[in-house]
Amino acid sequence: MNNALTATAAGFGTGLSLIVAIGAQNAFVLRQGVRRDAVLAVVGICALSDAALIALGVGGVGSVVVAWPSVLTAVGLIGGLFLIGYGCLAARRVLKPSALTVTAGPADPVGAAGSRRRAVLTCLAMTWLNPHVYLDTVFLLGSIAADRGALRWTFGLGAVIASLVWFAALGFGARLLSPLLARPSAWRVLDALIAATMIVLGVTLIAGV
Repeated sequence: MNNALTATAAGFGTGLSLIVAIGAQNAFVLRQGVRRDAVLAVVGICALSDAALIALGVGGVGSVVVAWPSVLTAVGLIGGLFLIGYGCLAARRVLKPSALTVTAGPADPVGAAGSRRRAVLTCLAMTWLNPHVYLDTVFLLGSIAADRGALRWTFGLGAVIASLVWFAALGFGARLLSPLLARPSAWRVLDALIAATMIVLGVTLIAGV
């Protein structure tokens, strides 16, 4: 039971560390939340898409490792180096912080239905056409989960929960979060936590090979 809880917490922390970085998807979700435009649909698409991609990563990478244990060495090295590189980029952002800015935008002339349709299509494009999404969820999370062995799906569940919590907070709490996320100092703290988490995970992965 304790091992399962530890794996879930590790998945939650890793997933959250990857999701909260400033990006087009987060800016879009925040913008929709501020405008209160198709928030439920946008949050649902982001969370469900992440869940599907995480499952693909955990199942795909994990099954390969189970079938060919020697692959774990390569996956551990590549994943560890990627994590350390990701952490270094976050550390660099601490020195040069930026803010997540949102514009209100003009009123939609085609009405609520057209606005919702456009928001859904934009969200789908930002999620599924972004190559970084596949690196983060399919490869990176999949490789870290594979290192958990039989608990890899529990780790994946933690990452799915982190995605749901983050996107729900960003979308539905946008009006409360937007002043905070507009401050570079807030992202400096987040990026510092991300850098520490990613570098520690990367070193741990490589050390375990």
